[in-house]
Amino acid sequence: MASTSQRLLGAAVMAVAVAGQAAEVREQAIVLDTAGGAIAGTLALPDTKTKPLVVLIIAGSGPTDRDGNNSLAGRNDSLKLLAAALAEGGVASVRYDKRGIGASRAAAPSEAALRFDTYVDDAAAWVAKLQADARFAAPVLLGHSEGALIATVAARRGGAAALVSVAGVARRPGAILRTQLAGKLPPDLAAANERILAGLEQGATTQDVPPALAAFYRPSVQPYLISWMQYDPAAQLAALKLPTLIVQGTTDIQVGAGEASALKAARPDAVLALVPGMNHVLKAVPADPQKQLASYADPALPLAPQLAGIILDFLRGLPAAQR
Repeated sequence: MASTSQRLLGAAVMAVAVAGQAAEVREQAIVLDTAGGAIAGTLALPDTKTKPLVVLIIAGSGPTDRDGNNSLAGRNDSLKLLAAALAEGGVASVRYDKRGIGASRAAAPSEAALRFDTYVDDAAAWVAKLQADARFAAPVLLGHSEGALIATVAARRGGAAALVSVAGVARRPGAILRTQLAGKLPPDLAAANERILAGLEQGATTQDVPPALAAFYRPSVQPYLISWMQYDPAAQLAALKLPTLIVQGTTDIQVGAGEASALKAARPDAVLALVPGMNHVLKAVPADPQKQLASYADPALPLAPQLAGIILDFLRGLPAAQR
């Protein structure tokens, strides 16, 4: 995979320190001050004498914190482990609690005021902060799951050296929701679901939400859904003119490998890496439902062995002009 990435990205290599052996990882608090409150994060620093790249790690949807842990699914420490692996390879990182999550809870707007672009704005502000920090060579955006779309849109605003999309989807949000609910609703609720979804895709809210669908479409969350549904992930990626790595696990039961293939089709010059046996929380887990479920709440389970190397190889191959 390393030679493929470097061949596709060209011969010019950025002077990024990537250690050949494990190194000490130092972590410290870092804060992004915004008009809506402080966004709390963790800066992981490698033990290197050269100026490292810094990767901004953006977590997925729902109550997922900076470490990749979700209060509904359990603690797996996936993003914390990824940050440590990057630091051991000579690359710094920042991971943060999104508004309303963990230590950034106080920065949350009301549900009715929250928009998908709120998260994009925060990611773009982190990029600007890291770009201005003299300790680092350049910021790279890495988004996981829904965070991949946040990272892609933020990257288009400028300041980032590259994008890493991990378990990102290519289809529009409405299509994803239809797939997730297909065959799981009785006919009357399926019809209501389609009515509401179609309206939201056109920017129309509704008060007519059956109680059984309120968790998805309560009126206070509809403005967020409308703001999210305006984005076509594949089109956003196609319009991005930055070096891009698309990473997808082959045993991910939430996001199929077809999504990564569609993203690659949208950006033929991107590097596509399929990680054998990696699931949605970046662990090496077979496609067995019980083992998959257990992995979401197992912080002792290590990262899929190839993941960190694939990302570090990509970063090594970035053109010097992207510094």
